[in-house]
Amino acid sequence: MIKVKFFQAEDQLIGFEAKGHSMSAPHGEDIICAFVSSACLMTANTVTEVIGINAEASAGEGYLKLMINASANSAQDILNGLKLHLSELQKDYPENINVIISEV
Repeated sequence: MIKVKFFQAEDQLIGFEAKGHSMSAPHGEDIICAFVSSACLMTANTVTEVIGINAEASAGEGYLKLMINASANSAQDILNGLKLHLSELQKDYPENINVIISEV
């Protein structure tokens, strides 16, 4: 299962951590993993490279984490968009994706 945890402080999203595999198909053929990976990478790249927000990002096999170091105001729309997108995918694939909101 893919678990995506969104970190929230004072009613603002300040980052997310996605880890795991959906296990719905063999490696390289798993469209659910591709959906989640693509959305998370686009979000991380938009926050750090397009908007230019100071953030820490780390990635590995089946893992991506982004934590914003500065004010998160300008990242709210993109982070909320990711949360909405993944929450909707969770409705379609409840056995494969779990979205969690965590207060920091």
